[in-house]
Amino acid sequence: ECDGGEYNTEECGYDGRDCDAFNKEYPECTVDDPSSIGDGECDGGEYNTEECGYDGRDCDAFNKEYPECTVDDPSSIGDGECDGGEY
Repeated sequence: ECDGGEYNTEECGYDGRDCDAFNKEYPECTVDDPSSIGDGECDGGEYNTEECGYDGRDCDAFNKEYPECTVDDPSSIGDGECDGGEY
């Protein structure tokens, strides 16, 4: 499993080569938890970016419905609670 952040660096051999496949698919994606990319749940913030394939396509439906919404926790949208602020 590819550990992100400080483990996925040249100095650490890209997590001992555990991140080779991830880095090949998402070379500009520098998230702390690469295993969240493409896990079936739309994660916001730095995960829902072009560099990270919009969370490995997990956010396609969310982005289609809310194209201008860039919150950190997309699961809070439409969850039955008025979250306020950017939500």
